[in-house]
Amino acid sequence: MTRRLFSAIGATAAAMTFLVGFSMGGVASAAEIKVLSGRGLKNVVSELGPQFESATGHKLVADFGNFSELKRRIDAGETFDVVILSPAMIDNLIELEKVAADTRVTLGRTGIGVAVRRGAPKPDISSVEAFKRAMLDAKSVAYSKKGTSRKVLLAAFDRLGIAAEMKPKLKAYGKPEEAVVAGEAELGVTGIGPIVAATGAELVGGLPSEIQRFVVFTAGANAASKEPEAARALIRFLTAPVTAQVMKAKGLEPQ
Repeated sequence: MTRRLFSAIGATAAAMTFLVGFSMGGVASAAEIKVLSGRGLKNVVSELGPQFESATGHKLVADFGNFSELKRRIDAGETFDVVILSPAMIDNLIELEKVAADTRVTLGRTGIGVAVRRGAPKPDISSVEAFKRAMLDAKSVAYSKKGTSRKVLLAAFDRLGIAAEMKPKLKAYGKPEEAVVAGEAELGVTGIGPIVAATGAELVGGLPSEIQRFVVFTAGANAASKEPEAARALIRFLTAPVTAQVMKAKGLEPQ
């Protein structure tokens, strides 16, 4: 899993206005904050991170991955300051006293969508029947090796009675959107957030409402963090009103 310091991307005027006030609220000393987050939030945190760093002097170091993988790492003893996982996983970490209960907050949710390579024709997926036709007409479909989008897609195929027909076309990837960009699959089905973030991919649209399911991102601070105030400051920033516009632009619905 890639670990890196966030690179500066630029800030909106509204966000910077907020951050000036945020910074003036007082930060005792600069800290390094380790963040473990579901990859669907990567492009959101990557844009907001430099703004937070600039205002507070803190540095963010992050790993982005599958929810279940990150949860296993935490259960195995990996340290962190802020974690962003599913609501149920955060609640479990609270029960285990690994996350401070008073820091639990839902950041937003994202649906599951269909991706094509940039410039490629976009199939009609506006209804369940249209989605079914698009899947059957596709030469190949990339989907996630694990996670919510995989379960939702396979359940949809079962519901539509096309599981057997789709089986030879399906290709499992860690990042389906990248498989589409590379030309390894005609269509990709994964979280809308990763699709929007992928250079070279285009979002066809979300799954029809009848088969759509949402991935919810919930954050919490480590109950034993060595930088508790800095961790809490980051969570406050991620839930500030000025961040909603960034989340929407990245394919998330703020909560």
